[in-house]
Amino acid sequence: MADKTLVCKDCNNEFVFTEGEQAFYKEKGFENEPQRCPDCRRAKKQQRNNNNRGGGRSFGGGNRW
Repeated sequence: MADKTLVCKDCNNEFVFTEGEQAFYKEKGFENEPQRCPDCRRAKKQQRNNNNRGGGRSFGGGNRW
């Protein structure tokens, strides 16, 4: 296995998918190569985490008891 150069689907920059990362993906059972560079993956994860915060309270906060 050799390092692969991939193109990020968000920013169109090239990034290297190293042998070590490929081995990790294979070990975890991932069948697809990453489509985003590490920076865009980090930004996407942060965006997802921010969208999940603040929800969950259906009755406006405080106790109803």
